[in-house]
Amino acid sequence: MNNERERWTSRSSFIIASIGAAIGLGNVWRFPYICYENGGGAFLIPYFVALLTAGIPLMIVEFGLGRRMQAGAPTAFAKVRKGTEWVGWLALMVVMLIFLYYPVIMAWCVDYVTYAFNLGWGTDAKTFFESEFLQLSGGPGFLAGIRWPIVIGLAVVWAAIYLCLFKGIKALSKIVFYTVIIPWVILVIMVIRGLTLPGALEGLKFYLTPNFSALVNPRVWLAAYGQIFFTLSLAMGTMIVYSSYLKRRSDIANNSFIVSLANCGTSFFAGFAVFSILGYLAQAMGVGVPEVTKSGFGLAFITYPTAIRLLPFIPAFFGVIFFILLLTLGIDSAFSQIEPFVAGFTDKWKFNKNWVLPIVCIVGFLIGIIFTTRGGFYWLDIVDYFANTFGLTLVGLLECIVIGYIYKAHKMREYVNEVSEFQIGKWWDVCITIITPIILGISFVLSVVTLIQKGYGDYPAWATLIGVCIAIGIIVLSFVLMSMRAKKLAESEPESSESA
Repeated sequence: MNNERERWTSRSSFIIASIGAAIGLGNVWRFPYICYENGGGAFLIPYFVALLTAGIPLMIVEFGLGRRMQAGAPTAFAKVRKGTEWVGWLALMVVMLIFLYYPVIMAWCVDYVTYAFNLGWGTDAKTFFESEFLQLSGGPGFLAGIRWPIVIGLAVVWAAIYLCLFKGIKALSKIVFYTVIIPWVILVIMVIRGLTLPGALEGLKFYLTPNFSALVNPRVWLAAYGQIFFTLSLAMGTMIVYSSYLKRRSDIANNSFIVSLANCGTSFFAGFAVFSILGYLAQAMGVGVPEVTKSGFGLAFITYPTAIRLLPFIPAFFGVIFFILLLTLGIDSAFSQIEPFVAGFTDKWKFNKNWVLPIVCIVGFLIGIIFTTRGGFYWLDIVDYFANTFGLTLVGLLECIVIGYIYKAHKMREYVNEVSEFQIGKWWDVCITIITPIILGISFVLSVVTLIQKGYGDYPAWATLIGVCIAIGIIVLSFVLMSMRAKKLAESEPESSESA
C-alpha cells in the first residue's frame, strides 16, 4: 500500500466531497424537467428502481475499486488486469471533454451574478442571453470572435478550481463543507420563497401529478436509468480517485447509499424550487405551466431570470442567490473532474502534482476559449452530447464488464463486505453482471441508431461527423496512453483483504 498517498481528514469530508461531485447543475435544471416529462410523480417509481439496481451498485463498484487498488482510474484498472487500463484512461478522456466546456457554463453564471444586481437581462431574457450575452453566430461553422466578458468569467472559474485543489486533499476536505452546504441553504431559501408565490401550487401539480400510464413506456424507464447514471457522476473516474484517498477499513457500502440518496434527494427537492417559480411565472404571464417549462440552459438563463424579474419582493436578491447557487453547485463538480484527470498521470508516471495541476488548468482555460466565441455555444452543445450520451455510457458498460466478469463480481462483493458497516447480498452481483450492463447497452445502441438515422439536432452533417471523430479519437488516445510505459506499476493487489 502506498503510505504517502493523500488522505481525507475524516469520513464526513469524503462523503461531503462525493456528494458535491455528484450534485451539479443538472440536479437543478435537468431532473425536474425529466420528471415532469416522464409521468410526473409516477416517474419516481422507475427512478428509484434505477437507483437501487444501477446507481448504488455502480457507486459501490467505483468506491470499492478505488479503495481496493489505492489509485486513480487508469492504474486501478491496470491492477485488475493490465489490458483493461484503457478503460480508466477512457473515463479520463471523457471527463477531459467535460471539463473543457463545463467551466464555460460556470463563467456564464459568474457574469449573470453581476447582471442580477440590477436585473441586467431586462424584460426579454431570451433576447438578452442569445443576442446580447452570447451574441450567437449563424452556426457551428462561424466562431465569429471571442466574447471577452465570458473569457474573464472563465479565468475566474479556472483560478477558483486551481485554488481549491493546489493544496491537496486536506485543504479540499475543508472547502467542500462550504461548497456543498451553501447550495443546500440557498435551495431551502428558494423553495420557501417559491412556495409563497401565487401559482406555485399549480406548478407543483404539474411536477408531481402521477401519470401511471407512462410506466408502460420503455423509454420512460430508460430515461430513469439515464438520469440516475449521469446525476451520480459515475464513469468519470471521480469516485474511484476520491475513494482511493480513504483510510484503512473505510466503509464502502454505507457510504455509497448515503452519497446516492443525498444526491437524488437533492434533485427531487430542487424540483420544488424550480416548479413553484414556473407556476408563478405561468400565472403572471397568463399561460399554462407547460408553456414556460424548459430544461438546461433555457431554464437557468431565460425562464428563471424572467420569473425573477417579476418577483414582487427584492427580485435582485433572489437573482444573485440563484446564480450563486449554480456556481456553488458547479464548482464541486468542476474540481471533481480535474482531480481524477491529474491523478491518472501522477499515479502512472509519478509526476509531481504541483506542476501537473497548473498545466491542466492553463491548457483547459486556453482550449475553453473556443467555447467563449460567438459560435462556441454550438460546439459546447455538440461536445456535451457526445461526451455524455456515448462516452459515459460506454465507460459505465465497460466498468460492469471488467468488474463483473474479469475481476469477478463476487470477489469485489466479498471485499466490500469485509470493510463495510453492513453486508450487500448476491443481488449486487446480478445488478453488475446483468441488469446494469443490459440497460446501458440498450441505451448505447439506441443512441447510435438515432444518431445514424437523424444526426444530432439541427446541426449540419459535418458537425455531427466531427463529434463522431472526437469520440473515436478519445478511444484511440486511451489505448495510446495505456501503451506508454510507466515508471513503475504496482502489484495487482495493493494489500491483502486482512490488512485492508
